[in-house]
Amino acid sequence: MIAGTSLTIEIGQRVLLRDAAFTVGHGEKVGLVGRNGTGKSTLIAAVLGDSAPGVRVAGSVRVRGTVGYLPQVPVPAGLGLDPIGLSHVLSARGLDVLDEGLTKARKAMAADPSTENIEVFSDFEEQFRDNGGYEAEAVVARLADGLGLKQDHLLDDITGLSGGQRRRIDLIRVLFQEPETMVLDEPTNHLDLSAKQWLMEELERFSGALLLVSHDLKLLDKAITKVLHLSDARLHEFKGTYSSYRVQLEADTSQRERSAELEGREIKRLSTLADSMRGSTNRRARIAKGLDKRVERLEGDRTEVRKVEKASRFTLPPPVRSAEEPMRVEHLQVSYGKLRVLKDVDFGVGRGDRIAIVGRNGAGKSSLLRCLAGVQAPTSGTVSLGANVLLGYFAQEHEQVDLEVSVLDNIDDSVLVSETERRALLGSFGLSGKVAHQLPGSLSGGERAKLGLAMLAAGTANLLVLDEPTNNLDPSSIEAVGNMLSRWAGTIVVVSHDRTFIEALRPTHCLQLPQERYTHWREEYLDEVELK
Repeated sequence: MIAGTSLTIEIGQRVLLRDAAFTVGHGEKVGLVGRNGTGKSTLIAAVLGDSAPGVRVAGSVRVRGTVGYLPQVPVPAGLGLDPIGLSHVLSARGLDVLDEGLTKARKAMAADPSTENIEVFSDFEEQFRDNGGYEAEAVVARLADGLGLKQDHLLDDITGLSGGQRRRIDLIRVLFQEPETMVLDEPTNHLDLSAKQWLMEELERFSGALLLVSHDLKLLDKAITKVLHLSDARLHEFKGTYSSYRVQLEADTSQRERSAELEGREIKRLSTLADSMRGSTNRRARIAKGLDKRVERLEGDRTEVRKVEKASRFTLPPPVRSAEEPMRVEHLQVSYGKLRVLKDVDFGVGRGDRIAIVGRNGAGKSSLLRCLAGVQAPTSGTVSLGANVLLGYFAQEHEQVDLEVSVLDNIDDSVLVSETERRALLGSFGLSGKVAHQLPGSLSGGERAKLGLAMLAAGTANLLVLDEPTNNLDPSSIEAVGNMLSRWAGTIVVVSHDRTFIEALRPTHCLQLPQERYTHWREEYLDEVELK
């Protein structure tokens, strides 16, 4: 169970949450919703006592029972004794440590079967058994199969896994833990349809409490029994599914607007009446004074009207004209040791093309994009840029963002010389006001994605290489990014598993992996977009 009382959260001079109270009771499945940047991930971190430096938290939070947490950004090398997926998963129950202790105790007992060594071994064996150590392999295998992860990847080094493979391993860890409360931040990132459906069923069967942040509306509708809506530093509670919340929110907003309008009319009527009585007889002056007090009370109890969330709209600057063929890829191969992920990629990019690269996780999409962007050398083959080509790169994990300087200082000042221009650009991507002076590490995943896009907009690139540019964005922003890029006259090579984004982008060509087949775009390829 989780309960928050009088909770206020601030970053610098920015208030993310003011005097909020909420509960996540046993068996409740609660969706935390709101636009990017409202503070959802920061609230979760505060609840778990893991706030970033510079975040101030006031009020109280009580957490009872065991908690399993899926962060939006994974721990780089995992939490296990060994930097492999299985050790990371087993660490959720402490089985990695117990297994190592059990192995050492067994060796010690074999070398010297003393009473003391036998007791040590027995203690380790009992803890290992009680924590489900002997059933762990079967349980982990079931979870891996459900999420579509090849079991071989559980033995791979975590740092070498793709984003989708790592996300699945982090999910397996939380589900394997079997906590009393699960806190999941964007659990469906990188998941395909079958894995999402399997996860929905798992969450429905979960008997404990669930606090979930997700922009996946289908997941919210299926799993949620209560919604917490974070907007304008206020937390509002709605009972029921996500669809029910949307209906309730619309009705509540309309009612508040109507009430505020009527209250405004009454305040204006009483104020006008009081003004007409001033400077007259003593009796009328006393009546005017009484009317002033009524107006004061009405003003103090005015209905709070929620701001209507505007549809997002982003813009990139017009690109300079590039060569007719901005990029040529010839016989490109990428291998990691004995594993060859790309065998013979060969294609040419025409000016103005919008190329979608599709394929399952692990097919080599991110490796290919790093080669195209020049941040990774291919094992063999070449990537050639045409005349007058300026390349901009959006990395899946936002490596292009400098975490040591402010949001504002990440924006190139060679084109946008004045701070006013750079702040206006950030504002157009929803990073307005005091956010400009925060360090990027304090931003949510969605805000960091927007910063990466703003950095591209501040440059002069006419060829964009984009790796999952819409991860962690809210639905309105996802569509806005797709529309922005579809209107842009430059050339785009993009990896994305988001169907809404690809539909808005309207690709011209498709590179299918691992088949390494390059063709004109066809609508039927949309089904491959969500394969992960």
